[in-house]
Parts: sequence; C-alpha cells; structure tokens
Amino acid sequence: MTLRRTKENFHARFSAKGKIYRYTVWSGPVMPPLLLGRAWHVPQALDMAALREACAAFAGRHDFAAFSARRPRRAGETTRTISSVRVRKIGPLITLTFQGEGFLYKMVRMLAASAIRRAAGRLPPGEIPRLLMEGGPRTNQVAPAGGLCLVRVLYS
Repeated sequence: MTLRRTKENFHARFSAKGKIYRYTVWSGPVMPPLLLGRAWHVPQALDMAALREACAAFAGRHDFAAFSARRPRRAGETTRTISSVRVRKIGPLITLTFQGEGFLYKMVRMLAASAIRRAAGRLPPGEIPRLLMEGGPRTNQVAPAGGLCLVRVLYS
C-alpha cells in the first residue's frame, strides 16, 4: 500500500470507482474455532459446479432489487455492475470474491446466500437468473455477517 496526495475534493466514499468483497464459507462437518465469526459454517457437501454457475450469473450489469434489503425509491437505483465473481475452494474452505462498481445494502450477503442455497440443492437451477431478470420479489435469505470482508476499495 502506498500513500499519495489527493485532490481537495477527494471523498473516501464518493470517489471510489469500485469495491472488492470476499465471503468465506466453511463446508466441513466441524467448524475450526479460529474461523468462528469469520466464516459461515455450512456442514453439508456443496455442488461446486452449481455454485460456480450461480456466481457466474451475477456477473454483468443487472437490476439487483431482489438482492437488496432496502426497497428503491426510484427506478434504476438497484442497477449495478459486477465485473467479476471468483469462486475458490481449498479443502472445505470456500471463498466467493465479488468485484463491482458498487453494492446495495446487504447485497453481497444475499448473493452469497443464494449461491450457497443453489449449491446445496435448495434453489432450482433457473431461480437466480429469473430473480435478476424480473428484479424481485426480494429474496429473504441473508448469509451471516461474520463471513463478509471488504478486501479493497478501488480508486482511479
């Protein structure tokens, strides 16, 4: 990390061009004590192909109204671009990394919950694309906060 001077009108929040979030899941039968509060414990086996397919559906520009805990006041307020979603698995440790221009309230946790539900077989194959195309109704599944981490704020 380097420090550098910025313009006087720089604002840490409003000058950001994007963010990277990581959501961590432990899919083993027993949660390691050092991951308590840092990962979501999902003890059953997950279908990694279904998880990757679900995450791939999130990439691109979509109306994420179904994946926001707040209802928009105006049309278009819930449209965002996710430039990439990476899924990584090392043993029972799974990380979902989302990079985008901006995220809605609880959006990453709702995306992670939907992807994990799809991988666990509790969500039909076409449900995530349907929610993205129709923009609702809002999903009520929110992954626990402990697995979420802001990795980086992107500036120009």
